[in-house]
Amino acid sequence: MTPETRARKSAEAMWADDNASPWFGMEIVEVTEGRATLALTVEPHHANGHGICHGGVTFSLADSAFAFACNSRNQNTVAQTNTITYIAPGRVGDRLTATAREISLTGRSGIYDVTVTNQDGTVIAEFRGNSRAIRGQLFEE
Repeated sequence: MTPETRARKSAEAMWADDNASPWFGMEIVEVTEGRATLALTVEPHHANGHGICHGGVTFSLADSAFAFACNSRNQNTVAQTNTITYIAPGRVGDRLTATAREISLTGRSGIYDVTVTNQDGTVIAEFRGNSRAIRGQLFEE
C-alpha cells in the first residue's frame, strides 16, 4: 500500500467515527503522510461575546488537522500536549483552513505544527501538537 493510500484510508476510518469534527462544520481538504488540511466556515454559532470566532473553535480545527496528520500512517496516535498562539481573529463568514505538518517523528513521539489561516491567507493561529503512538490501528492491513 502506498503512503498516500494508507493516509487516505486512515482518514476515512477516523472520519467515520469522528462526531466532533463534522459537528463543528469541519471538512477534510487533504490528507497525506504526516500532513493534513481541514477547513470550516465560521458561522454565527462559532462566535464568542466579542463577535469573533471563539478560540475553542479555532483550537478544535487545528487539533483535528493535527489528529489526521499524526494518524496518517494507520497507527493509533493521540495528543500528548498541545499549545496555540492566537495571532488574529477569525470573523463570521471567514473560511478557516488548518494545515498540519509533521516536524519530527521519533519512535512513538511526534511533533506537528499547524497553521490556521483565513481565505485571504492571514494567519489566525499557530498550533504545536506533540503526539504519542498507542496500540492498535485504524483499519486492518
